[in-house]
Amino acid sequence: MKKLSLLLFGLIAFLLAAAGSAAAQQEVVLTIRDGQPAISFALPPFAASAQARAAADEIHGILEADLKYTRVFALLPKSYYAYIQTQSLRTIRFEDWQSINAAVLFTGEVSLGSNGDLVLERNFYDVKSKRQILPGKRYQAKPADLRFLAHRMADEIMKSYGEKPLFTSKIAFVSDRDGNDELYMMDYDGANQTRLTFNKVLDYSPAWASDASRLAYTSYQNLVAGLYILDVYEGKRTTVSIRGGNFTPTWSPDGKKLAFGSSMDGNQEIYAADVESGPTRVGKIKRLTFSPASDISPTWSPNGREIAFTSDRGGTPQIYLMDAEGGNIRRLSFGANYHDSPAWSPNGDQIVYVARVDNVFDLYIYNIRTRAIQKLTESNARNESPSWSPDGRHVVFTSNMKGGTQVWAIDVDGANLRPLTAKGQNKLADWSN
Repeated sequence: MKKLSLLLFGLIAFLLAAAGSAAAQQEVVLTIRDGQPAISFALPPFAASAQARAAADEIHGILEADLKYTRVFALLPKSYYAYIQTQSLRTIRFEDWQSINAAVLFTGEVSLGSNGDLVLERNFYDVKSKRQILPGKRYQAKPADLRFLAHRMADEIMKSYGEKPLFTSKIAFVSDRDGNDELYMMDYDGANQTRLTFNKVLDYSPAWASDASRLAYTSYQNLVAGLYILDVYEGKRTTVSIRGGNFTPTWSPDGKKLAFGSSMDGNQEIYAADVESGPTRVGKIKRLTFSPASDISPTWSPNGREIAFTSDRGGTPQIYLMDAEGGNIRRLSFGANYHDSPAWSPNGDQIVYVARVDNVFDLYIYNIRTRAIQKLTESNARNESPSWSPDGRHVVFTSNMKGGTQVWAIDVDGANLRPLTAKGQNKLADWSN
């Protein structure tokens, strides 16, 4: 294994601005509710010294793309900013911003430090109340890390609304771009694609732990489909099981258990292993299903109380639910003769899965509360292996809709379909949460 630099998570040095303590007393608490109209967001160009102009524009562009992707904010047209008088970061005329219908205002100023580092000061306001949503803050970062800096600011904006961080999350996937099926990871938008395994055997089914630092996966070491845990940033590997064939791992929400399909006792069943962290240790492995059929592809509910999985115990592959200890098994899917690859949404209300209808594999979303089913993809292709974004507004999946097998992303309403990979054949993506 190649050890990755810890700098991936420690890129940015954060320094609070001098005005932070006073501003903190004036924070505005906001929340996002279902059905709420998009929030009108003003993101004027960042102020910058001549030496920092290019970097300021690049950070602004990345942040702008992040905010558009949220589906929560509606960025004001850039032409509106012509109606605003030139102002410094500390003399905001909120009446002007109200006049162009801005609900919130994000300002930034970028300069170069004496050591060549970027220094960015930002402020985030609620326009109507004229108060800071977040305390003013100053960041210092190497020029090579400006992309991470922009993503980190976008996450802080979303966290101020009670949302999970999305833009510094990672997507793990399998690619043969270097000649062999190995594990890779990338940013949410497909940038920074990085190889993780270098072992010249087939690696499949990566699954992030909740700490986003460990991946469970299947690897064919010595021609056996064993299950392993990779510490992504230390490069250490821990064996979970090399008895029989072991596939489709999934972590419990607290990261203390790892469920997976295995033939360790002869038939394909669902098992759960106890896992400790710091360092990673694997304890007792418990068998959860006892059926002569094949049981595979488990996914844990966000509260950790239930597991959905695929089984052909009824004659065809269907999706079933059971309690986390293996009891109370009941069938969930009906209407087609093939359902597979369930993935539970972060809020627990929905399960996305694959259904084959007329030999076309598409993604569907089942609402657990209403029992309504929504078709997510419509491409007359093979769409498989779905995984949710941390905020539950997007799904990443494998598709051959444009010929080769690639990783794609789509919003939960079917909008914003876009490929994330292009080099080689890419599949089996899993989004960290």
